[in-house]
Amino acid sequence: MIVRLLNLLVIGALVFAAAYVYRIKFDSTVQAERLAKLRAEVRHERDKIAGLRAKWGELDNPARVEELAKRFLKLKSLAATQFDKLDHLPDQPPDYMRPGAKDPIGGMIENLEEPVAVTGSLGTQSPAAGLPNAASSNTGAPAQ
Repeated sequence: MIVRLLNLLVIGALVFAAAYVYRIKFDSTVQAERLAKLRAEVRHERDKIAGLRAKWGELDNPARVEELAKRFLKLKSLAATQFDKLDHLPDQPPDYMRPGAKDPIGGMIENLEEPVAVTGSLGTQSPAAGLPNAASSNTGAPAQ
């Protein structure tokens, strides 16, 4: 009787061990599939990155940028007279450009000179200046 009970316990332990091994195998298969899926996603993303880098290289090509600049920016060539020597620079920056200044851009705007109004051949005469005003106009009433 003890031998049968021992046999049943051994058979139960073998069934339990087989189930446990099957569970470990199933979990490892799931993990392997997940790993393969992640590797495929990583490979896909790397391919996309390589494509984007190639596109960036194409868009960033200096010859292409130069051609677009010539077509759309209408820039003029630099003249040699536009360059100056460094010894002609001021010794110190203006007050509004100093590090302690509160608002350097506001300082530059405040120190701008008023633009000269260019009105062509008419000078600075306003359009209504040539018209007679209503008080001195002849309204048809007899003068007293």
